[in-house]
Amino acid sequence: MLLRSPQTLAFLTCLTLTAITLQGCSKATSNTTVDVTGGVVQGTESGKIIAFKGIPYAAPPVGDYRWRAPQPVPKWQGVKQADHYASDCMQKPFAGDAAPLGTPPAEDCLYLNVIRPAKQSDAGYPVVVWFYGGGFVNGGASPEVYSGASFAKQGVVFVSFNYRLGRFGFFAHPALSSFENDALGNYAIMDQVAALKWVKDNISEFGGDPSQVTIMGESAGGKSVHAMLQTPSAQGLFHKAIIMSGGGRELFNQLPLHSDDPGTLSAEQVGVNFAAQHQITGSDKSSLTALRELPAQAIVDNLNLSNLGQVNNAVVTYSGGPILDGTLITGSTSENLLSGQFSKVPLMVGTTNHDIGYANYDTKQALFNSFGDNAIQAQLAYDPENNKPLALLNYQVGQDQRMQEPARFTAQRFSKNGQDAYLYRFAYVAQTLDAKGAAHATEIPYFFNTVASKYGHVTTEQDKQAGKTMHRYVTNFIKSGNPNGPGLINWQSFQQAPESILELNSSGVAEFITDPLGLRLNATQTKAQ
Repeated sequence: MLLRSPQTLAFLTCLTLTAITLQGCSKATSNTTVDVTGGVVQGTESGKIIAFKGIPYAAPPVGDYRWRAPQPVPKWQGVKQADHYASDCMQKPFAGDAAPLGTPPAEDCLYLNVIRPAKQSDAGYPVVVWFYGGGFVNGGASPEVYSGASFAKQGVVFVSFNYRLGRFGFFAHPALSSFENDALGNYAIMDQVAALKWVKDNISEFGGDPSQVTIMGESAGGKSVHAMLQTPSAQGLFHKAIIMSGGGRELFNQLPLHSDDPGTLSAEQVGVNFAAQHQITGSDKSSLTALRELPAQAIVDNLNLSNLGQVNNAVVTYSGGPILDGTLITGSTSENLLSGQFSKVPLMVGTTNHDIGYANYDTKQALFNSFGDNAIQAQLAYDPENNKPLALLNYQVGQDQRMQEPARFTAQRFSKNGQDAYLYRFAYVAQTLDAKGAAHATEIPYFFNTVASKYGHVTTEQDKQAGKTMHRYVTNFIKSGNPNGPGLINWQSFQQAPESILELNSSGVAEFITDPLGLRLNATQTKAQ
């Protein structure tokens, strides 16, 4: 792609697109008009930032492009107004979403957004690319809590994008395997790689430095960051990573794409099960055509995060997320981390202190026996005085297995491979909330410094200050690979202090402390191995 300076682009825009005189070209035009893959886009300037919203990074994945790898962006004529979010990807929204969508969902959804500082930088600004969460069935780039404005004000180019969800993002079927060369099932993962390639090719036009890209995601977005770290097709497209409540052992169900063993459920069999519900049988071209002609709502089939656990009943019709295809997803997260099959980049990784996860044991003895030879070690770590309620123990063990220990394990593996890894636990709760700890996803507005957008008029000064503190650590890491800076408590890497974590405590104060969950996580790690 031909790279143009802002001044040259302004000249060309004025001469060929706006039909105004050269004297009418303004400084704002050079800042807000950008030539990208597909054509020219016009953003909007507001104070210290310029926002470009709804830029296509691939062709609409509809019709014959449903269940295909992202296809090239069709070129457009003239100037495309990039002044509003495009549709989020097809899904069924649900009440209580921590990040409510700002646009109606649609199958035509492969768009991204760039928020940049208005001031030009000769050196190029560092870049952060946001991967949203939502269990791979919900989510989008449009929620207000995901605004990148504060990053741009701190000298970072912020990128968010949509990737396909549910059965649009993860689907396999024998007809696809027979008639499509790219039928790997993991279309959402392909979207994510395509978005990163777009950033590499285009971000310099927005003042971003393509050699300083950080990928950042929470929950399913954090798992997606794990996937980008491990999939060969994403190597070299980013240079730092932030994983927020993304686990670090497994990627959801991880069904194999194919299976010759009738006793092993495969993603293809799941696709056959779904097709049968719509009276589509066989694996010929007509079956594939019939699947692609199903209405989008039929593909969603009421699937969302609130009922995800109810989907896998007697007849499984959704793969549950990333599929073991052997090309994009080559093994469990744990296997790849242990074997060193991941991109070696600086890492920030952590959880909330009341994160998700729940074990389901009928008695304390059964719970501790699940640790095998380390049952006594587990009991001493979790319930030394034998006075905790079973429900609390089930929650603590489940949370540690799903989130807390995998985060520490990830930091360990990066450190052992020579990379700085910064481990945190977020424990702050907004002052108006009645909660004993920070629940899953509650850290997001503090990382983004969008606390006021989340809590509105009840936001307190302490809430705002907590957001500023966490946001400074995050932006420092994006800029340099080190979260520390003037006025912040020193956060040592895992290599320097493997028994310690940075905690944003219940008072909104950052502390670097010995991990209070250390004994619990040691017991959990022995079980995981």
